[in-house]
Amino acid sequence: MKYNKKILKAEFISRPNRFNAIVKLNGEEIKVHVPNTGRCREILVPGCTVFLREEPNPTRKTPYDLMAVYKEEKLISIDSQIPNKVVDEALRNQKIKGLEEYTNILREKTFGKSRFDFKISTEEGKEYFLEVKGVTLEEEGYARFPDAPTERGARHLLELVEAKKQGYGAGAMFLIQLEDVNKFSPNDIRDKEFGEALRFAKENGVDIFAYNCIVTEDGIEINQPVEIIL
Repeated sequence: MKYNKKILKAEFISRPNRFNAIVKLNGEEIKVHVPNTGRCREILVPGCTVFLREEPNPTRKTPYDLMAVYKEEKLISIDSQIPNKVVDEALRNQKIKGLEEYTNILREKTFGKSRFDFKISTEEGKEYFLEVKGVTLEEEGYARFPDAPTERGARHLLELVEAKKQGYGAGAMFLIQLEDVNKFSPNDIRDKEFGEALRFAKENGVDIFAYNCIVTEDGIEINQPVEIIL
């Protein structure tokens, strides 16, 4: 998918809080919005190159979103709103192995106490809940999730198990928002409970997907599955 908005290159200076960052654009320091409440400490380091997406909305407090960052030679998308859009496009283009038969796609559907990102179904009426998690934490080609504890994430996995028990299809998609990755695991050091929940979900029939992405300055698209090590 293409962003279809003006993209500008800037230099990252600091992140005073989880919602905003200070960057240097055309020699001027300005405040921009960070559309990702995760820590991102490993990638948002002073002096790194970032890309801003212009958001010309007069009601906004900041004119740009910080949507991608270079970690050495790797371009990483950090916009937490992007993964669902990328997966939606991939589902419609039948690019996710094992889900090609699900041609009816609905967003943000509730099951139990959770709202899942997708409820998809086949022409014959077979239904499937899919939860999407964006992944930005990477080291030497190894991606992990989460980068900070997430009780909500573990709860989603347990709700997927319940959906599976009730006869629905169920899966968790980890969309790795960069290309140069070949392995994925839960980040047990940061959130042991999430890792336990992910393994429990797998043992109980929930599908686990992990795909990397092709990320460019003006767009992002799903690429290929990577090895999952639980």
